[in-house]
Amino acid sequence: MKFELNEIASVTKLAGFEFTKYINYIPDGEIIAIRALNLKNGALVLDDIKRISRDVSDNLGRSKLYKNDIVLSYTGTIGECAQILENDKYHLAPNVCKITPHEDKVDPNFLFQYVRSHYFKQLMINYCHGSTQPTIPMAAIRTLPIEIPFDIVKQRKVAYILMCIDNKITINAKINKNLEEQAQAVFDLFYGQASIEVPFTSIIKIGGGGTPRTKVESYWNGDIPFFTPKDVGNPYALSTEKTITSAGLENCNSRFYPINTTFVTARGTVGKVSLAGVPMAMNQSCYALVGENIHPILTYFYTLKTVQSLRHKASGAVFDAIVTADFKSEKLKKISGDVEVKVLSLIKPMMDCILQKSIENSRLAQLRDTILPRLMSGEIDVLNVED
Repeated sequence: MKFELNEIASVTKLAGFEFTKYINYIPDGEIIAIRALNLKNGALVLDDIKRISRDVSDNLGRSKLYKNDIVLSYTGTIGECAQILENDKYHLAPNVCKITPHEDKVDPNFLFQYVRSHYFKQLMINYCHGSTQPTIPMAAIRTLPIEIPFDIVKQRKVAYILMCIDNKITINAKINKNLEEQAQAVFDLFYGQASIEVPFTSIIKIGGGGTPRTKVESYWNGDIPFFTPKDVGNPYALSTEKTITSAGLENCNSRFYPINTTFVTARGTVGKVSLAGVPMAMNQSCYALVGENIHPILTYFYTLKTVQSLRHKASGAVFDAIVTADFKSEKLKKISGDVEVKVLSLIKPMMDCILQKSIENSRLAQLRDTILPRLMSGEIDVLNVED
């Protein structure tokens, strides 16, 4: 059965005047304000958070977040979402809205799986207006079509199957996080023992990017991933929001960077570091860092040290851009050649495993999107699935 979203859920956002008049971010606030950057791949990402007081949150009760609410970004980065799993901890920030399921009409977990699907995201994008800051109006969100099985039991079965896929993705992500922490610890150990200091740009070269002309259709929607600050991976970027053609690559200032190239975001979301999980081009808001006689994996960890130093220098200032001069002024402790070989022998297998599990997660996410319509249509019988 097909419904408009507002027939099965309430859609609420934080009013602009409420934000400017009442909300004040404070370091020790009890309540986390969820912003668009805290939403990634259907989950909350809480490594960069803003907080507000409980009193402010209570006074803006309409935009408080409760268990089973879905938080959805509708400006800038469109369609990122996460499901809230606990009460009295989170609040809406600007540019995100909450979807509160009417639980007598729709299973909350089913609705979340539907909202996080590639199909629903594309539906939102079709309703957007604005080029530099795409936005979908609240009225359009409320009338988006939602197709749900009438039988609530079937909804729960569909949600259960998709949540099993999510659980595997979550397990892989935790393994990757643990492996990267171990790799970082190994690198830090030997980096701390190094005594020779060299300029950053004497061992790592800075590559640039560029954007093909947006009005030339033949340059876009090809099979070459086009990395921008929106595409930062954790740590690998495997897909990008935009793609270009071979003609687009020939008509922009970007090289075709290989797997394990280190990307650093220089404008927009500044100072984020990512590895290319597949060969890709890059726009001008990033730098590509390539080591001279240094393995790309070690280039990544050297870069993390440098970005950490840049952030430290910018503490208390507006860190809104990185320029090439910033790298030229940086120095690194260079691990000696024989020791580098040892470090790489320890770190590379971990990073190879991270890449493989990242690829597996990407395929699982594609499976989740592919299987949803087949589950709903009855092509796959869900009623015989045991919880």
